[in-house]
This record gives sequence, structure tokens and C-alpha cells, in this order.
Amino acid sequence: MKVFHLRDMVKGWFIGDFKPSALLTREVEVAVKKYKAGEYEPAHYHKIATEITVITNGEVRMNGVTYSSGDIILIEPNQATDFLAITDVITTVVKFPGAKDDKYINR
Repeated sequence: MKVFHLRDMVKGWFIGDFKPSALLTREVEVAVKKYKAGEYEPAHYHKIATEITVITNGEVRMNGVTYSSGDIILIEPNQATDFLAITDVITTVVKFPGAKDDKYINR
């Protein structure tokens, strides 16, 4: 048995093509991400990966729509979204397939 800690992972990504990683793979990426209220990520999209974001705890706004604990948002390739943490928030994110450098800023 191996034990890891989320604080040691790259921005919460603990499965994927990251070092360190609990499971080093290019097949899928999984993260638990924490944001403080007011943190913002500008609109971006992925050309290859589908991204599934679970709002584990808290409230966010993506593309002007508010989501809260328990909501699951599926973002398909080429669909852009921004991200605003309305409250302190924890998300669980899955990207499939794993696709390093597949993040494009929407201009």
C-alpha cells in the first residue's frame, strides 16, 4: 500500500501525467481542487479532453450560471467556460482522456 497527500500534488491533480502523482497515466486526469471565494479562472477550453467538474462543496459561477454542492458539470471538447468561486469551494475534476497541454484560453 502506498500513501500520498493532496498537498504534495500539482494543483490538486493526483492522477494523470503529473509528478508527483498517485497514479502516473496519460489515460485520465483526476484532481481535487480548492479555491477561495473570489478566485477566478478566465474562459478556457480543451480540444481533446472532456472535463467533468463536481462541485463537492461550495458555490461557483461558470458562464454566468451558478452551481452548488452536488452539481456535476460536463464540459465537452471545444466548449469554453470561465470559473468564479462565489464561496470557498472544493471541486473534483476528471479529464478524459488525459491530454497534457490541452488547455486553451478563449479569446
